[in-house]
Amino acid sequence: MILAPSLLSVDFGRLAEEMSRAERGGAGMFHLDVMDGHFVPNLTMGPAIVKAARRATRLPLDVHLMIENADRYVDAFADAGANWISLHVEAMPHLQRTVAHLRERGVKAGVALNPATPLVSVEEILPELDYVLVMSVNPGFGGQKFLPASLDKVRRLREVLRRRGLAPQVEVDGGVDEGNVKALVEAGADVLVAGTAVFGQDDPESSARRLLRAAR
Repeated sequence: MILAPSLLSVDFGRLAEEMSRAERGGAGMFHLDVMDGHFVPNLTMGPAIVKAARRATRLPLDVHLMIENADRYVDAFADAGANWISLHVEAMPHLQRTVAHLRERGVKAGVALNPATPLVSVEEILPELDYVLVMSVNPGFGGQKFLPASLDKVRRLREVLRRRGLAPQVEVDGGVDEGNVKALVEAGADVLVAGTAVFGQDDPESSARRLLRAAR
């Protein structure tokens, strides 16, 4: 299991220090939530923050694009240092084209599923994906409560992948904490995104360690 602390909850005045502490605690990569104020009701970061994060760590950077017309911006984020980029089905009229473009660039391509987005919406493109991001809250804001139905969605996605002999990783984002990490791993999650549970605490290093212990 890979722990991916979300920079949505980081103290940007101490970005490099906070990331370093989370890395010492066992973080395997970092998650960056990009929001445009249109697709979701919040406005966050752009390629400049990705560049700053790239300078602060050698770990992979996982960029989640919660934006409209994401195909216009994927190259800017890849150029800034993104290693993984996920796109929303609802925001991408030509999803396959952008996924293929990302993979040609050597960037891992993923599709994000909102809580009400059915698994069938990625049925056709699953063989071309490196990962599927299951949103366990409605995207837009950090600190939300985990939606319990997400656990069954992870199980069903894992079963679909197993049945079809496909290898995309399963990522979960939203309300992940010490109380649900073990159940998520048992359900089939490979990557767990945690913002408040890591950077919303006093010490990101010890918080990351606690989450990893709880997941075992």
